[in-house]
Amino acid sequence: MPKILDKKQITFFKEKGYLFPIKIMTKEKALSYRLDLEKYENAKGSTISGNERHKSHLLFSWVNEIVNNKKILDSVEDILGPNILCWSSNFFIKEANKNSFVSWHQDSGYWGLEPDDVITAWVALSDATIKTGPMEVIPKSHKWKNLEHKETFNKNNLLSRGQELNINFSEHNTIAMPLKAGEVSLHHVKLAHSSKINNTNDRRIGIAIRYTTPEVRQTKAIKNKDSALLVRGEDRYMNFTHETPPKFNLDEEAIENHKIISKAHHEILMK
Repeated sequence: MPKILDKKQITFFKEKGYLFPIKIMTKEKALSYRLDLEKYENAKGSTISGNERHKSHLLFSWVNEIVNNKKILDSVEDILGPNILCWSSNFFIKEANKNSFVSWHQDSGYWGLEPDDVITAWVALSDATIKTGPMEVIPKSHKWKNLEHKETFNKNNLLSRGQELNINFSEHNTIAMPLKAGEVSLHHVKLAHSSKINNTNDRRIGIAIRYTTPEVRQTKAIKNKDSALLVRGEDRYMNFTHETPPKFNLDEEAIENHKIISKAHHEILMK
């Protein structure tokens, strides 16, 4: 029996590779998380950057709270099943009237996770309207194989390599997925997606959370075992080293663990 999605929504996701919008918190709660982020940025004197933006649930207790949000996990469970790992969390922030964008790409070709039972939950902490450059997707592209990408390393591209699918997009129908603060979209790891620049006077703040199942494994040859956080159910496969969430924001042990884990994660993404 599904917990939050109905059978029609589950079928739609399986056929199209995406689903939106799903309300998982109030707008006021989303604003409180945004304020947590901006309080940290104000104390730091700059925007969140570098490795802080990746695996952020291991640094900030409030991000870990989002990763463990019951409604998000219920939605993911309706598709993946009762045993769920969080493989990664990433901030995708487009500052107001800046040139930041995300090129068309598939995540699956770079992450090394097999089989492809991997879902990204994209959580809006601010309104992601058409003008802010919300995520766009190509329906049913999750049924494609892993396609060739060209690596641009464009400084305005929010992706690690500036990777871009080498296809003719005029031949494909695309769908924009605007969200209100407190809503989430889901998409399959193979789904082709992108987002345009933010043409508004406000930041567009989102957190992309990558969920998978214990059966999935890391196929890239790396020095250390890949890691993930068990967020629901049990893990009888132990394909990943289990991560430990922070006791509180930026506790010393969490900072040291994050340094090690984020370095290994960067190795995977760049390999």
